[in-house]
Formats: sequence, structure tokens, C-alpha cells
Amino acid sequence: METVNVSSLKNNPSEALRLAHHDVVVVMNRNAPDAVMIGIDSLGVLEARGVRPAFATALFRDGNLSLSRAAHLAGMRVSEFASHVSRLGIPVVRLDGAEAARDMDTLDEWLASS
Repeated sequence: METVNVSSLKNNPSEALRLAHHDVVVVMNRNAPDAVMIGIDSLGVLEARGVRPAFATALFRDGNLSLSRAAHLAGMRVSEFASHVSRLGIPVVRLDGAEAARDMDTLDEWLASS
């Protein structure tokens, strides 16, 4: 087990991540354990059945990964991943009304010029 304090984590997060790839890292805050960092690959967690798609879905749903990056993480083609998240009720495209109207205007202009 490795330990880092909060200030060293703030000043050099890459070092803490590097340590977490090899062992459990306990983050100390004022001489008390505050958090634990564990390298996902080191535990083999992503290789368990269904974990990659579930993890990718959650990251995409929360806006942390793009559709293509989430599909790659899930080990699926983009079209497969889009179908997967759609079945779960997660929108593939997130547009507000103004963005949708701009997209429709762009489409109308493109169709008119074709």
C-alpha cells in the first residue's frame, strides 16, 4: 500500500495515478485516511463480463465521454453503442431547443443548396 497526502496529490496527481497502477494508494488528509485510489487495470475489473459496457454507458450518460470514445471503451461499434444507450433511454444526441432549431436551419440551407 502506498500513501500520498492531499497537497502532494494536488501538486502532482500524475505521480499518485502512477502509484495506483501498481498498488492501492491511500490519500491522507491531516494525518487521517480520506480516500483510496485503485488502478482499474491493475485489478482486472474492466475484463469482467459486462463491466466495460456498463462503465462506458455511465461515463457517456454523465457527459464524461463522447459517443465514439464510450463505444471504444465498451468494445462496440458506434452504431451498436448508440442502439445500446437508446434502449436504456439515454439520449444519443443532447440538444436544447435553440440548438435543434439551428441544426434544422443548417439542414434546410444544405438541402436548398443541393
